[in-house]
Amino acid sequence: MAADRLRFGFIALADAAPLIVAVARGFFDAEGLQVELVREVSWATVRDKLGVGALDGAHMLAPMALATTASGEVSPLVAPLALNLNGPAVTLSSRLARSVGAGPGAEGLARLLARRRQEGSSPITLAVVHPYSTHNYLLRDWLARAGIDPDADVRLTVVAPSRMTELLTEGVVEGVCVTEPWGAAAVAAGAGVTAVRASQLWPRTPDKVFAVQAARAEADPARLQAVLRALLRAAAWAEAAENAGDLAVLLADPAYVGASGEVIQASLTDLVFHRDGANAPQPAHAEWLLRQMARWGHLSPAADIPTLARRVYRPDLHAKAAAALGLPPAEPLAHFGED
Repeated sequence: MAADRLRFGFIALADAAPLIVAVARGFFDAEGLQVELVREVSWATVRDKLGVGALDGAHMLAPMALATTASGEVSPLVAPLALNLNGPAVTLSSRLARSVGAGPGAEGLARLLARRRQEGSSPITLAVVHPYSTHNYLLRDWLARAGIDPDADVRLTVVAPSRMTELLTEGVVEGVCVTEPWGAAAVAAGAGVTAVRASQLWPRTPDKVFAVQAARAEADPARLQAVLRALLRAAAWAEAAENAGDLAVLLADPAYVGASGEVIQASLTDLVFHRDGANAPQPAHAEWLLRQMARWGHLSPAADIPTLARRVYRPDLHAKAAAALGLPPAEPLAHFGED
């Protein structure tokens, strides 16, 4: 992180708020940092640009940061900050929801799929934002709880978050798992119905992190700490209830998220940006995500999950920045999720 001007990538989602707020409200400036935000189209582009050094840091899917480092094919990453908890939701097309009933369970969908198999119909298509995403593992878990095999009984495809509403409306996909505001946008457009939120299945769901190359973090620790202090201040601002209206207006800017301010404000209620130590990258979260990856064949059974989790998730870096701001230390999680 030695460039005079830092370039941070993000995707048009509400949980990019700490990065966006830190630029727009001057929190980076207050730390003496010149930061340019670069809106990317896909998570794969964010990963690739961060890996080759075209980005100095990024808003990133937590499982992607873990998978990138586990692969050993590119520069390893570290996650010194969690950007949010909660946010993803499973949204079914209005057509499908009328057929199977509203969530939060997928039992109605399981019955429909069984009838379709008996009739010889093709599988329905559901969309996630990337294979290595909380969204993919959330959707898979929700389906599996109802006895649906996500690799055999449905067709899973990858779609950019901002295109989810469009594809639901056009009937290209029948359901999506995406972070807000795009689920709320589909509901507002009459194209979708929220079946279940991540927070209902996995309370305080880990989702996005701020990720940097490990080598860059080690090369310029003072600048990284300045970045983290700015992001912590921005996350606290985004969390404050009195700022919700201003935050929605800011995120609605086409340069950032681009959904309507009303939809964005309605979508913020489930997101946690800062409170109760939300910004601490908890190794227990990383371990649980890695177990989900192994569950679905996305991680070698021989992987050393505790070591990999602590290699990527760096609560020590967060703790140093939080202490400099006088914030209380985050309580470490001993365990997360179901075994």
